[in-house]
Amino acid sequence: MDHKVYLSLGSNVGNRENYLINAIDNISKIDNVSLDNISSIYETDPVGYTAQDRFLNMAASINTSLDAEALLAELQRIERLMKRKREIRWGPRTIDIDMLLYDDLTFETPKLTIPHPRMFERAFVLVPLKEICSERELFGIIIDDAIKKCSDRDGIRLYKKITICDFHRI
Repeated sequence: MDHKVYLSLGSNVGNRENYLINAIDNISKIDNVSLDNISSIYETDPVGYTAQDRFLNMAASINTSLDAEALLAELQRIERLMKRKREIRWGPRTIDIDMLLYDDLTFETPKLTIPHPRMFERAFVLVPLKEICSERELFGIIIDDAIKKCSDRDGIRLYKKITICDFHRI
């Protein structure tokens, strides 16, 4: 497995925790992907479109030999499998899986921008990421400083402490 990738996951429809766990399980079953670590689960207030239920969010790290676009296709396949609907921008969803980081690369294609273009503006992404990322600085930005600047930093609460070992027992 050649590449270290960090993902952000979120759900605010139905059994939110179950959707997150099922997404992690499906990700771990992708050929040429190995699950490295997962964060705890956080409950967060919606950002952008606010007339919706709270989200559960978490982060995961994986190792893969897939290139970024092939991995993106697999993640979108999982979203479709889990009945993700894209009706309202930033609206309700069974599952959302975003690729945040792919190694330490920076690139943009018509389908994908790495690092994720809004990750440093969102505490619901950075707090779980910080839990599993050994780096304290990414692309010249100190994660704690970025969290302090996030407008949603007060809307994130620990929902459930979970580890990779817990996941393997589920």
